[in-house]
Amino acid sequence: MKIEELEADRTWLAFDPMRQLRPHLTSTGFVKLVNEVQRPEGYRLVASWDGELGRVVAAVGFRQVTSLAYGRHLVIDDLSTILAARGRGHATRLLAWSEREARRLGCEHIHLDAGTHRYEAHRLYLRTGFTIAAFHFTRRL
Repeated sequence: MKIEELEADRTWLAFDPMRQLRPHLTSTGFVKLVNEVQRPEGYRLVASWDGELGRVVAAVGFRQVTSLAYGRHLVIDDLSTILAARGRGHATRLLAWSEREARRLGCEHIHLDAGTHRYEAHRLYLRTGFTIAAFHFTRRL
């Protein structure tokens, strides 16, 4: 298992795991959105490679932000593993990598949202030290 940050020319490598989480995206749309919109806003993408499969099987996308409520913190926007590689520790290692990076950047917290139906993800986050600290409300416009 190898973890590495993906630069813009390698964004496409993370499409398979991200498609599990964001099935509405096409590979071209994913690369374009990440590289042309999200990266300029500070989004970064880190991948976990599976040695047996020889490809990226999990990825985390995050950004650093500062708010009045929480100070400097890391926001994980996307974390996903392909179905065939779940339960092998890829997401746990990506969360650990994210924590080290947050500390290196001087962040005080890591934040992430998880859909209310994503029970397996909830278990992972609680098991790795996250707490349920707030409700996240949305309103479609």
